[in-house]
Amino acid sequence: MAKTKSKGGQGTPATVALTQAGLPFTLHPYEHDANAQAYGEEAADALGVPYERIFKTLVAEVEGNLAVAVVPVAGKLDLKALAGALGGGKRAAMADAAKVERVTGYVVGGISPLGQRRALPTVVDESALGFETIYFSAGRRGLQIETAPGNLIALIKAVTAPIAKAG
Repeated sequence: MAKTKSKGGQGTPATVALTQAGLPFTLHPYEHDANAQAYGEEAADALGVPYERIFKTLVAEVEGNLAVAVVPVAGKLDLKALAGALGGGKRAAMADAAKVERVTGYVVGGISPLGQRRALPTVVDESALGFETIYFSAGRRGLQIETAPGNLIALIKAVTAPIAKAG
């Protein structure tokens, strides 16, 4: 996979972070349907990629602090497992969408684990390590990044843990 520079206005904080780190990635644009509600599934279907390889970025509150979870669209986030992976006990809930957009700088459906306004503790589901490359939002709806899971994990200093459960 060759390093891909942003073209045609596709640069986002996420692509800038990968480029500045010198890490290889590929951008995969697709036509976003404004009526879509399941953004990860939409991306997988549009790109012809199995749901297990497309990862969604979710933000939760764990013991009152925001944290990021990166899980395959084929599954659901196990909030209790996320809290445990962060050493935060058992109290976790999905964060308010408006707060998430304010803190990350991204809109829901286009939240990338990279290039957020404020670095948040992040947990990537361990299933990502089973793939040579994974896909995740490049920071806007209709654009996915493909890169090695190790690139994502290293760049955001994430931990891996089993935080996804069957969808």
